[in-house]
Amino acid sequence: MSSFLITLAGVVLVTIFGIVAGLFLMGVDRIFAARMQMRQGPPLIQPFIDIRKLLCKDSVVPENAVPTLFNAAPIVAFASAVTVLFYLPLGSILPVGTPLPMVGEYGDLILIMYLLTVPALAMVAGGFASGSPYASVGAQREMVTMIAYEFPLAIAIIAIAWRLAVAGIAMPFSVNTLAANPIWTVAGPLGIIGCILLLIVLIWVTPAELSRVPCDTPEAETELCGGLLVEYSGRNLALFSLSMAAKLVAMAGLSVLLFLPWNLSPLIGLTGIGAAGVDLVFFLLKVIVVMFFSVSLVRVIMARFRINTLVSIYWGWLTTIGLIGMLLIILDGTISIGGCL
Repeated sequence: MSSFLITLAGVVLVTIFGIVAGLFLMGVDRIFAARMQMRQGPPLIQPFIDIRKLLCKDSVVPENAVPTLFNAAPIVAFASAVTVLFYLPLGSILPVGTPLPMVGEYGDLILIMYLLTVPALAMVAGGFASGSPYASVGAQREMVTMIAYEFPLAIAIIAIAWRLAVAGIAMPFSVNTLAANPIWTVAGPLGIIGCILLLIVLIWVTPAELSRVPCDTPEAETELCGGLLVEYSGRNLALFSLSMAAKLVAMAGLSVLLFLPWNLSPLIGLTGIGAAGVDLVFFLLKVIVVMFFSVSLVRVIMARFRINTLVSIYWGWLTTIGLIGMLLIILDGTISIGGCL
């Protein structure tokens, strides 16, 4: 019974953290964008205010919608986005090698990659179920966008896991393995160059995963009046917004796990609750840095891609960069094996 209560408490705490941190990051993102555009911008708590207003309003279901699917889509999107956070290390709340609450020891990077697609699939289902032609076009664009960015993301994850496996590290796809063995300490010079290229790929995959400018073609307010979310309002729209907030933490956390997994407490000799607090703050700082370069900076300097341009960039340029990075990592691993022999 105590184990169940601990697990339940972990679920609640991680869910609350994902919501609060996600909305906080959205506020920070707005401030970053406003400052770079020489604007005042909204207050930091504006996302919290927006969510509170939406939660106070009723959800309107269109006459031509499929009500069950229309109302279920936001719940599935939110639940799946939060679930990803159960697999990611949030600082050193738990020691390295210890599974995260409930499910940390049962999943790996492949599962995380698949879970990240569920919110987008839920939005697609909700868009089609709304009965709106604008939402249908937005849902089609979302499916095309998913097909475009999943391949570069898979290349980055598989390449890093392969290099860890070549180094003789067991369970290379495990979250705990990646947290304990930063790729920069395993790879040689060629591998480090390859990892830098994969980091660039992941930076550009992030806005596509989050449907942010320049990859917001599924919503495209000026073209599709909001796209696949055009018919959503009230609590349903709030759930979709919260799922995007949690997914923002998840995507930035995934980048931190793959490329910046270090904690601060070992360097300053802290242990216990103090170490957990310091590492959690340090984790948030790393997430903010990742978000700035992969979301805020990109959406300020770029305009929205056309859907055909988006596919060309992700299947062309980013896939090529990812494959070059993978090739360099493979060569680095081969040289490492030859040196050992």
